[in-house]
Amino acid sequence: MTIETQDQAPMRGGVKTKRRTSSKRAARRGRGARALLLGVALTYVTVLLLAPMGALLYYVVKAGWRPIQDTFNNPDIRHAYLLTFQILLWTVVITTIFGIVVALVLARDDFRGKSLVSAFVNLPLAVSPIIVGLMAVLLFGRGGWFQPFFAARDIKVMFALPSMIIVTIFISIPFVIRELVPVLEELGMEEEQAAWTLGASRVQTFFRITLPNIKWGLLYGVALSSARAIGEVGAVLVVSGLLQGQTETATLYILRAFDQFQDEEGYVVALTLGLFSIIMLVSIEAAKRLSEHRRARKGAN
Repeated sequence: MTIETQDQAPMRGGVKTKRRTSSKRAARRGRGARALLLGVALTYVTVLLLAPMGALLYYVVKAGWRPIQDTFNNPDIRHAYLLTFQILLWTVVITTIFGIVVALVLARDDFRGKSLVSAFVNLPLAVSPIIVGLMAVLLFGRGGWFQPFFAARDIKVMFALPSMIIVTIFISIPFVIRELVPVLEELGMEEEQAAWTLGASRVQTFFRITLPNIKWGLLYGVALSSARAIGEVGAVLVVSGLLQGQTETATLYILRAFDQFQDEEGYVVALTLGLFSIIMLVSIEAAKRLSEHRRARKGAN
């Protein structure tokens, strides 16, 4: 049995006081670091997102209602919007299907060359869109590898909608895959294996187990892919031929508008495309939070 002397008690009290003081200082430093990181993040978002969108909104409002009305009454601009959303629709459908398939293969299977396939998935992010457009010209243009096949069947690929869809899909598909692979790896296969044990087919397991579990990652991937698709310029510029009223997308119209000093119309089109992407991302985030809130309420009940 240890008997504490009168001298040892004050020493222990002093040590405890020092520990409390040091822990308080560490907590203050932690709060300061978090505040600094939050300030950097807010500054980043403000400078790169809010400021440009605010500037676009300012110039559109400053120009008044007439330029807005003239912009949406312009048949070339309406066709550019229509063409843009045709490309977007095809891109979303194809990147979603192939993105899910490739993500399942990368997350669920082990095979020789898996790291190489994963690297190829990132290739569209590393290659300049102009290069992507030139590759499409070499494949489908005059003298290209596949040009005789399509020409024999009277299918026009270059300087038409098909080539614009192809290059947009190539550039946009990594976003769906890269959103889904981490989600699938974190989920594991326990629930799927349990469903197979109970007699469910792979198709039933996918639609009842896998898809509901990856839906938010899939939606974020689709949103990023969509934003990339409607904002693409370089690759589409090469393969479209810049035919006004025929192969001119909304982004290509913006490029032409500023070249021809039609700044007000360019601002209006740019603002609508930017708002479309922002509203889509915000809507997905709001729907996710609402779903989590409802699930929490059900769990509480």
